[in-house]
Amino acid sequence: MRIAVIGVGLIGGSIALAARQRLDAETAGWDPDPLALTGAQARGALDRVSPDIEEALDGAEAAFVAAPIGALPGLVAQVLDAAPERCVVTDVGSTKRLLKPLHEDQRFVGGHPIAGAETAGIEHARPDLFDGATWYLTPTTTTSGLLYERLHRLIGGLGARPVAIDADAHDRMLALVSHLPHVLANVLVAQVAQTATGEGERLPATGPSFRDATRVAGSNSAIWTDIYLSNADAIAVAVDETIERLAEVRERLRAGDPAALTDWNEAAGADRRRLLEAQLASGPLHELRVSIPNRPGVVAELALELGRAGVNIADLALYPAPDMSEGVVALWIAGEDTAARAEQLIAEQGFPVARP
Repeated sequence: MRIAVIGVGLIGGSIALAARQRLDAETAGWDPDPLALTGAQARGALDRVSPDIEEALDGAEAAFVAAPIGALPGLVAQVLDAAPERCVVTDVGSTKRLLKPLHEDQRFVGGHPIAGAETAGIEHARPDLFDGATWYLTPTTTTSGLLYERLHRLIGGLGARPVAIDADAHDRMLALVSHLPHVLANVLVAQVAQTATGEGERLPATGPSFRDATRVAGSNSAIWTDIYLSNADAIAVAVDETIERLAEVRERLRAGDPAALTDWNEAAGADRRRLLEAQLASGPLHELRVSIPNRPGVVAELALELGRAGVNIADLALYPAPDMSEGVVALWIAGEDTAARAEQLIAEQGFPVARP
């Protein structure tokens, strides 16, 4: 397989390294920074470097666009203009709604790997960066089923777990689990530093709780300013909800009610356990075979429905009929209970489903 990587920093470079080492893929790359290309080739991430995007995409079966959020719409559009007809194109941006108009092209599937580090640049890229990581995909009714299958398998081969999600739902969720924590970390370090300075005290020694809660404070502004702006409305809503919850805590503290504070603290512990258990849930793989008509978006429809229900597709394969009028999609689901739930959801969508 030939893969093009447009932007070879930490994420793009790690994709290229994993693709070469784990998929035996041929990789071509382009980056606006010639030093990044030189570094990527020196590290063994790229088989060839290209002076322009068009050459990097020559013969590519898949293209990953890894660039700052603000540059993605124009860059992805440029890649789609130059990419071969049967090349699947995806990005790695942490907000997805900006790219929704590009989904009209059946070759494009928005993507977002939940992986990374505080460091940046090709020098920090590594092939195991995506091991076990969730990698969100945002297919739509226009997405080619065959190209979605190719991308799904590719991402699994890189070590990640592909999960389908609607672009709007993705941005609302990321506002809570990724963007809001950065906002709160920034606020907390500023509050501590400014309060101590204002009172004429030296900055206090910090304990592990403070360090853990503020690890992401002041993250790379070249990346995070674009993220804040691209998802500003969803982040603002999350901030409003946080203010309301903090006001409730304030009232419990002022009331001095130990039972209320204990209930609040215990509920938080239970919520955290549920979130962790949901991420760790797994089990043996079970295959489901679903008969589907050959119409645009049917594979995306299935994937999104299961994704909304929290069902992860560990793997999938398409088996079209010779006349391409219909076909079968094989889905592999981890855990018997989850597979049974998936089987019910698929049947409720009106698709015949069976276990081989």
